Amino acid sequence: METEKSQAKKRIFSGVQPSGELTIGNYLGAIKNWVDLQDEYECFYCIVDEHAITVPQEPAKLRKRSLEVLAKYIAGGVDPDKSTLFIQSHVPQHAQLMWVLNSIAYMGELSRMTQYKDKSRKSAENLNAALFTYPVLMAADILLYSADLVPVGIDQKQHLEIARTLAERFNNKFSPTFVIPDIYTMKETAKIMSLQDASKKMSKSDDNLNGFISMVDENDVINSKIKKAVTDSVGQINYSDEQPEIKNLINIYCAYSHKKPQEVVDIYQGKNYAEFKKDLAQVVVEGITPIRQKYNDLLKNKDYLKDIYKKGAQKAGYEANKMISKVYRKIGFIGHE
Repeated sequence: METEKSQAKKRIFSGVQPSGELTIGNYLGAIKNWVDLQDEYECFYCIVDEHAITVPQEPAKLRKRSLEVLAKYIAGGVDPDKSTLFIQSHVPQHAQLMWVLNSIAYMGELSRMTQYKDKSRKSAENLNAALFTYPVLMAADILLYSADLVPVGIDQKQHLEIARTLAERFNNKFSPTFVIPDIYTMKETAKIMSLQDASKKMSKSDDNLNGFISMVDENDVINSKIKKAVTDSVGQINYSDEQPEIKNLINIYCAYSHKKPQEVVDIYQGKNYAEFKKDLAQVVVEGITPIRQKYNDLLKNKDYLKDIYKKGAQKAGYEANKMISKVYRKIGFIGHE
């Protein structure tokens, strides 16, 4: 199977953890952008199940969610014929490269990772080594495929810097091997915040189910969650930092209607929050319904999904094996081919 990296197209790698329901924030901020990248770039999109086990998981739920994330990628518009879709644990070279990179990663730099410090405070009883070395696995994910670009949010930029640092360190120590990845700045999309607390990003792991809308929620659930969304006592539809809850709802409206914030403000001048929320729910329902329908159809066809992730792992594995063979040779391991 010959798949040399195209000279005409740069390569992109990205992935999502199967650790909860993907939200409309995940869709609008990541997956929707991935779809736009497929024709211009060579894309590798992964379900990062190995990252998910840094926190406790129920095995049956993890398997179920991994398949659901794959279905959501495809339902959201990612084309398996244009992009390589695969499950991280199906390509053992991710863990193999991580071990090599661990040998040149320093405890001090890993201990300074913001996410590690945050999670260690929240999960003192589960302060495992995987949580500490999570950025090294992320670096292995990226470097394994010679990714030129990585679309990441602000919360992951520090991890990409570690990937760049480790790539440069390895290249300097053993000779040029890894592509130094750059951040891909995604098309500007307003960050979608929690419906219950506009100071927090909408999260699939939110304990408050009314805080997020799943990218495949049913219509009645969408209506209920938007109806219960926290607002304020101002009583006017304004796009302002002084009204963060209303601003967040306007951002959601714009994302699904392709209107500008000021257009939405003009439409709802003099109208109350209840009317705005009712219309917003309808706009979101119209955006989610075709995705949900395709998602439900895909889940009924497990053989199709299995074919997709097996083919994806075969292609990803081919690329990964080329890189790990090169790395092993450079660090002094005897080849087994």
